[in-house]
Amino acid sequence: MKILCVGSLNIDRVYQVPHFVQAGETLACAGFSQAPGGKGLNQTVALARAGASVRHAGAVGEDGGLLRQTLRDAGVDDGLLAQSAQPTGHAIIQVDPSGQNCILVSAGANGTLERDYLAALLDGCEPGDILLAQNETNELPWLLREGRRRQLTVAFNPSPITPELPGYPLDCVDILILNEIEGAALSGESDPTRMPAALRAAYPRARVMLTLGGDGCVYTDQRETVRQGIFPVKAVDTTAAGDTFTGYFLAWLAEGKPVAQALRAASAAAALAVSRPGAVPSIPARRQVLDFLCKN
Repeated sequence: MKILCVGSLNIDRVYQVPHFVQAGETLACAGFSQAPGGKGLNQTVALARAGASVRHAGAVGEDGGLLRQTLRDAGVDDGLLAQSAQPTGHAIIQVDPSGQNCILVSAGANGTLERDYLAALLDGCEPGDILLAQNETNELPWLLREGRRRQLTVAFNPSPITPELPGYPLDCVDILILNEIEGAALSGESDPTRMPAALRAAYPRARVMLTLGGDGCVYTDQRETVRQGIFPVKAVDTTAAGDTFTGYFLAWLAEGKPVAQALRAASAAAALAVSRPGAVPSIPARRQVLDFLCKN
């Protein structure tokens, strides 16, 4: 089973801060680094490092050489990317001493995808293949409907939450992967213990994969509910934890693995990611995840 990830590619500018900057405050940072990122790129790299057969649809500007090289290094064909006249998307990321982050994103080239370009890549998919998208590129309502029309398995990570999101055709989604903040926004339920049922009621045809931070994660569909706890590690940077989880979870499902195994592998991969700095640099290779699971 092949996977097409349609998603953002950003240059992440990461600032180590004593606390998140407040309104009207000027704050000196303790460190700065620059690295490839963007939810789409992160998830594609996670899929590739997990061993999945993945292609990436997205756009970069003339300044996107780092992101093209990142895809090539992960074994993904960067020749499929669209070249935009807009600058490459970028993110400003604050990371505090506990490893928590605060992110500001400029879409840039990520907002310039054209339907003809996307349709050409969808033509390379077969019914049942996975189409993965997040909420950081344009043309998402059309993409979700088109994926459904072509009988693809549509996986959607509704991040970040935007005012337009509830109006998207989420009835076209087969696998909804989200955290408790996104879950609350889409379900109207603030209690995480009731959120899975509320999401299933709101989107009855979707398999719901809900991450709950320190409380692990829960998967639910029409037949089963499966829970997985976290693997305790010292958190350094949580930036790519959710994207790593998404990539490994879908990679294991694409291999035909049971949901429980996919959750365990994804949770292990996310634990390794938060123990390392950066976004793409923190995403572990499959061998590292398997070794970690053997020890835990």
